[in-house]
Amino acid sequence: MTDVIDILLSATFWAAVIRIASPLIFATMGELICERAGVLNLGIEGIMVIGAFTGWITVYAGMPLWFGVGAAMGAGMLFGLLHATLTVPFGLSQHVVGLGVTLLATSTSYFAYRLILPEVTSPPKITPFAEWAIPGLSDIPGLGPALFTQTPLTYAAFVVAGVTAIILYRTPLGLALRAVGENPSAAASQGLSVTALRMGAVIVGSGLMAVGGAFLTLSAFSSFFFEMVNGRGWICIALVVFGAWKPGKAVLGALLFAAFDALQVRLQQTPIGAVLPYQLFLAMPFLLSILALILMSRRAEVPAALMQPFNKGER
Repeated sequence: MTDVIDILLSATFWAAVIRIASPLIFATMGELICERAGVLNLGIEGIMVIGAFTGWITVYAGMPLWFGVGAAMGAGMLFGLLHATLTVPFGLSQHVVGLGVTLLATSTSYFAYRLILPEVTSPPKITPFAEWAIPGLSDIPGLGPALFTQTPLTYAAFVVAGVTAIILYRTPLGLALRAVGENPSAAASQGLSVTALRMGAVIVGSGLMAVGGAFLTLSAFSSFFFEMVNGRGWICIALVVFGAWKPGKAVLGALLFAAFDALQVRLQQTPIGAVLPYQLFLAMPFLLSILALILMSRRAEVPAALMQPFNKGER
């Protein structure tokens, strides 16, 4: 118990929590935007993979880091366009299309990697984003170094979450997006284009998912390797439910999962880790997240038109 308390009180632990949560926040905000507009995007896992690869290979080719972020977002938006085209105007199954996009994006990334670097046995490294200490705030005793000495993409993740909340709840655009996710027929009767709003939401949301993947290669690991996304996309779908489709609660869910993940790594290095099998620690963040999801989702209000195709003129 003392070991756990010491871990929770350390600044390095909270620095790791913020870092681990950052890609989850990007992707969760992207998924939340899609679902608020009525589209379930199960392509998130593959879109994160293509974002991670595109961002990394762009920088590896000599482009600036922020150019890599933009390239990753562009790749994600292209796959988002594919997903949106098949599910919104054509009304195909969102489950089937999403899983197909995940398989296509993942396979495309792996094929391109082998095509561009056929003889490479270990992933080449790039110079990732460096940590940037915010003057004044990073000098606050205790959590200052943890919260305010992070990479620019980490700060951007929280800015994106704030902007998403403002747009959804404080702007006419956000009201329109929520309307097409709740009652598309009523929205269409007010002159709104349900198809354009839903497609736009999926394209923008997919771009944010890809940036979440790019965070892994441009800010966390500095290289691309297979299976690096490792189920984070599916976790983000659960975080949207955990957050009851609200950005603020979804961010808290991402931080909670990140805390579980950071804690299990440190517990393996304590006397407890010498007694219990390491597989138990690896499963701990997922088990605790499932428990929290069950407790929170019972009070969640699902967007009424989520996964429901809309055909103009039909009721």
